Amino acid sequence: MPQYDYDLFVLGAGSGGTRASRVAAAHGARVAVAEEYRVGGTCVIRGCVPKKLLVYGAHFAEDLRDAQHFGWDVPSPCSFSWQRLRDNVLKEVDRINGAYTQTLETHKVDIIPQRAVVTGPNSVRLADGTEKTAERILVAVGAHPAIPECPGHEHGITSNEAFHLDAVPKRILIAGAGYIANEFAGIFHQFGAHVILANRSQEILRGYDAQIRDRLLQISMMKGIEFKFDAAFQGIEKLEDGCLKVSLANHDPVIVDCVMFATGRRPNTEGLGLESAGVELDEMGAIKVGDDNRSTCPSIYAIGDVTNRIQLTPVAIREGQAFADTVYGGKPTTVDYECVPAAVFSHPPLAGVGLTEAQARRKLGSVKVYSSDFRPMKNVLAGRNERALYKMVCDGDTGRVVGIHMIGPDVPEIIQACAVAVKAGLTKADFDATVALHPSMAEELVLMR
Repeated sequence: MPQYDYDLFVLGAGSGGTRASRVAAAHGARVAVAEEYRVGGTCVIRGCVPKKLLVYGAHFAEDLRDAQHFGWDVPSPCSFSWQRLRDNVLKEVDRINGAYTQTLETHKVDIIPQRAVVTGPNSVRLADGTEKTAERILVAVGAHPAIPECPGHEHGITSNEAFHLDAVPKRILIAGAGYIANEFAGIFHQFGAHVILANRSQEILRGYDAQIRDRLLQISMMKGIEFKFDAAFQGIEKLEDGCLKVSLANHDPVIVDCVMFATGRRPNTEGLGLESAGVELDEMGAIKVGDDNRSTCPSIYAIGDVTNRIQLTPVAIREGQAFADTVYGGKPTTVDYECVPAAVFSHPPLAGVGLTEAQARRKLGSVKVYSSDFRPMKNVLAGRNERALYKMVCDGDTGRVVGIHMIGPDVPEIIQACAVAVKAGLTKADFDATVALHPSMAEELVLMR
């Protein structure tokens, strides 16, 4: 019987790696986790948590203007301190980082603050040259922002650096049109920047329902965010005054103070030594795994963004839990990837769960779509013409709700309950039979026609 240093060695202490480590240790395994940066990973340190706090801060720009219509005397213009918000956000990141660390320590997980690379099916090498062995290895190293290969790309930043800027840029060009690009476009716009979104294709938020993303595009343009489509990057030149000259295909060059790349994320597998253990990668560099999270090497597993299945924190956490329960808890578990809700914390936010209308028509053929297009009560009194849109996509034969998609205030909070309904297979008749909660925006879910 081979003797190993650990039962489980985890690479990466992000959301998935932390959950897997904690639960495996609770099941009695001897666990170590190596993290080269900070415990908490992308979500806690430089992703959804600090970004959502910036989103909250950005919403005050409109809320303070609207407050005057509700009887509040608000100075105009209001002053805003980016430095104060930034520093408060980073303090909260430190607090959560400490909480994650304490949780691992409480469960007697060895935290190794170094990079680790795989050297074989049961071994890893730390940055200081130390070798560690384990019966099983779990790779949970996440992903990193992709940067276009164009001249001058080194002058741009990514979402990683956006949380540490000295000041809000007066003019910023954001490359990309996914959720990160649209979220930061809304953030920087509300903080007073002129925002240009440049995308190499003709659509934003590919994968979301077409009507919902079109509504976001209309509202964003109405707010003053500028969009450039079919605009592949050709190069960035730093001028003598420090400004950046950006050359785009099919468009005139633009001069900005900051360029931010939000052009997707790539799994962190480069230089990880996975080939030494026969771990196969796909064309994107993601680790190939089965339903049990096992790679092509029987002793090496992978979860989270490094597998590029669904790059969402709650999914990584579910995968970490399933791995630990299956391998160490005697409770075989697989993750169900159907009906995973998603939201974009844009201004206004959008959210969806299940099939889009286009996906439903391709898959089911017979589809019925119900919708509600309305001005939220708050917007009416505030004199804001911004309209919300809710859509319900149903199987035309059975009435089963197969997708719900929405844009408007607070829809990420509403979609979670919708996800339960879609997952449970409820029908349009079930929604219709439910009494509305009035006055609320959510009541539109049971009033759609």
